Formats: sequence, structure tokens, C-alpha cells
Amino acid sequence: MGGFTHIDAEGRPAMVDVGDKPSTRRSATAEACVRFPPEVADELHRSGLRSAKGPVIDTAIIAGTMAVKRTHELIPFCHPLPVERCRITADFIDPTRLLIRCEVAVDHKTGVEMEALTGATVAALTVYDMCKALSHAIVIGEVRLVGKTGGKREVGPGSDTP
Repeated sequence: MGGFTHIDAEGRPAMVDVGDKPSTRRSATAEACVRFPPEVADELHRSGLRSAKGPVIDTAIIAGTMAVKRTHELIPFCHPLPVERCRITADFIDPTRLLIRCEVAVDHKTGVEMEALTGATVAALTVYDMCKALSHAIVIGEVRLVGKTGGKREVGPGSDTP
């Protein structure tokens, strides 16, 4: 395990200098889980996954994609990246749990873990916003990086990291 990368020699916060690093293909996948009270999940399924604000899943996918592209504006030390691929899916894994998955890829000098995590999280927040009129007992949880390729370390199946 290495040290913190966003600290300069004087111990102050600093953006990592990636100027000398080679551009390589990098990807990351993150997930967020949204849990609904049973009555809210039932209403969502009955309504065709629409709320009074509109189509829940479609709106969440659009919001998550927008967030991926603006991650550098939200997280102070993230580099602006020319995102080449962003795919967000949202599927019920049981009657009350919606799993949102965000996959991001780029050819660049730095990874896209934060973009994938931001996309999944903002998509989940959008689902909450679209459904909060039904209940404030909706829970967003289990936000995590599930895989990454490129860069110094691989994360995911077969690696030493979850």
C-alpha cells in the first residue's frame, strides 16, 4: 500500500503531476445500490418505473452521465478527462433493491475511478430525488469500486482488491 498521492513535499494538498506518464487505456466500474421500502418498490413497478417527475431510470442514467463528465468540477484534485465511454445501467436485483452500475473508459494518463464512482452515486441520488415524494425511507448504500484496468494496479476479479 502506497502513501497519499495528493500531498506535496511540504505536506500541503496538491494535484498529482501526470505530465510524464504515458497515456494508456484505463477503465473503471462502480456500483451503487438503492433500497426501497416494499410499498415504494411496488408502486414503482406498477407505474412502469415512472414517478411524478418522469421516467426514473432514464433520468438517472442521464444525470449519472453528466456527472461523469463533470467529475473534475466536483472533486478538487481530479483531472479533466476526455471520457470516451460511459455506460450506466440500473436493474432491480430483487423486488426492493436497484443496482446502478457505471462503467467509464478513457485513453489518458490517469484513471477514471472517481468518474465511475461519481456517475453511480449521482445516478442513485437522482433515483432518490425522483422517488422521495413516495417515501424518505429510501436508502442509498453500498457505493463501491468493483473493477479498474490500466495504471499501476488492477482492481476486480483475480486481484487482491475487491
